[in-house]
Amino acid sequence: MIYLTLDKNAKTNYIYQQIYEGIKEYILLGRLKPGEKLPPKRTLARQLKVSMNSVMTAYDQLLTEGYIYTTERKGYFVEKITQFINQGDAIESSLPSDLKESIVDKEEWLSLSHMTSNISLFPFKKWFRCQQKTIDHHQRELSEIIHPQGPYIVRKTICRLIALTRGVICEPEQIVIGAGTMSLIRQLMDMRDRNTVIAMEDPGYSRLYHLLKSMEFDVHPVKIDEKGISIKEIEAAKANFVFVTPSHQFPTGKIMPISRRIELLNWSTYTEDRYIVEDDYDSEFKYETDNIPSLQSLDRNQRVIYTGTFSKTMLPGIRISYMVLPPGLLREYRRHYQHLIQSSNTINLFTLHYFIKNGEYHRHVKRMNHHYETKRKILINELIGRFKDNIQIEDIPAGLHFYAHFRSNKDYEEIEERAKQEKLEIYTMKRFMLNNIYKHQNIIELVIGFASIPEDKIAEAVDRLYRAMS
Repeated sequence: MIYLTLDKNAKTNYIYQQIYEGIKEYILLGRLKPGEKLPPKRTLARQLKVSMNSVMTAYDQLLTEGYIYTTERKGYFVEKITQFINQGDAIESSLPSDLKESIVDKEEWLSLSHMTSNISLFPFKKWFRCQQKTIDHHQRELSEIIHPQGPYIVRKTICRLIALTRGVICEPEQIVIGAGTMSLIRQLMDMRDRNTVIAMEDPGYSRLYHLLKSMEFDVHPVKIDEKGISIKEIEAAKANFVFVTPSHQFPTGKIMPISRRIELLNWSTYTEDRYIVEDDYDSEFKYETDNIPSLQSLDRNQRVIYTGTFSKTMLPGIRISYMVLPPGLLREYRRHYQHLIQSSNTINLFTLHYFIKNGEYHRHVKRMNHHYETKRKILINELIGRFKDNIQIEDIPAGLHFYAHFRSNKDYEEIEERAKQEKLEIYTMKRFMLNNIYKHQNIIELVIGFASIPEDKIAEAVDRLYRAMS
């Protein structure tokens, strides 16, 4: 006989679930032995004073999960189940404290982060109309696994866009779409021999640096001068892969002049296996002058791998980035990733296609250029007015951040802690110096973003920064 206690008034578990859980526990604790026969459904239903359907449903679930088996005309029996090893007296159900996450209330915070964008002016209604058009016209594609590089029609649209805006020379076949630049770089470098020697800008993108180090590549941080990354140091490192941000160096904002671009392109041709990865992360935003053409547009030897993203121009959470591979690497990519499943959201990809095709993307970028230029000027004027001779700004009219030097006798850790107390999000140069040589005597360097800070909060943000520095 099976003794089960049922709560017939319970609102969470149905009767059959309570029967199922009770018998399962008996089996796992060894109170019901392998091969032992369970009561007939009608008998157990009468004993528990429940419907036979409840018992039958519980038995069916136990049978499906392998706790019991049935023999025709003989009934239900307990299955022989392998016992757990080293379970101890109790299973630890709580998560260790070092793995717990805490939710920070950002309600009263202001942000000078370089990683954000302003979504308050994003034309969501027009985006949703493009999304509806996608659902109406691409139901077959939405029901299938799409091409590993992304739908051809979307790659064709991106190809035309970057040809017109960035001068990129390519065919749609050369474009690989992915959920973020970092995931694309991982794919690219997974094809490379681990003997590949990599040079990258210092200061530079620390996430990329740590990714490449975690993949066990030999990564050499190379100092930048007034023209950008040093060709002599690239040569000294014996690098054959170089990562650069020539249109708006991250994080200093420097624009690589044509002389250094040609030097870098010439470097790539001296041996067969040299490549340049151009990260064009926020080149859409240029103020006062025309856009700077991409490095790839000057390349005639198929040595530049161009990468771009829609995170800065639209929404960071949209996770649509792309890279343009030279034909030789494209052939290798297709061989290496022939079974890859495209990582980006298919609906978003087709929606982006219509958003660009309808001219909405161009209008949005133009509108945001004007908006960001205005906000950038206000922020710079507020900083100069507040800090006066104690600030020097690298005033390069491009991108969504600028680089500033502050006179201060405090160290980076103290500034960062005081900024937290002021509920102000900032990023110091400590984050971007790959060799961690980031302290100059009585100078604090910040990378100041202005995308998400509301215009009417700029003065308050500057006041908070001043108090943190004081």
